[in-house]
Amino acid sequence: MTQQHPITPPPELVQQWEEDWHHSKVKHIELEPYIAAQAAQWGADQELEACLGEVSFLNSQALADRVRAARRTKPPSLKEQALQALGRFSANAHANADKMMADFELLRCAVEQLDD
Repeated sequence: MTQQHPITPPPELVQQWEEDWHHSKVKHIELEPYIAAQAAQWGADQELEACLGEVSFLNSQALADRVRAARRTKPPSLKEQALQALGRFSANAHANADKMMADFELLRCAVEQLDD
């Protein structure tokens, strides 16, 4: 068996991402870009943790937590994205039909996730 580069996600994790994508309700992203984004995030997380390990001699969990939070901001929730999309409708609904269609898809996905 060939040695895998340490920054390459293990095949089991890639398979899990593929299964997650197949079972997700949001299909507006194709599989390959989804896997690439997951792998990039995983690699960046590995690098961040390695860097924090190198400065662990400082014995400051609070510093590590602040660095981690600053470098791994959370993406906007589906609800926040939907509200932004609604704002774009009122601002320029007629100006950009392609963006409008993407916004409609986003709103549809958000509504599907709401409890009845």
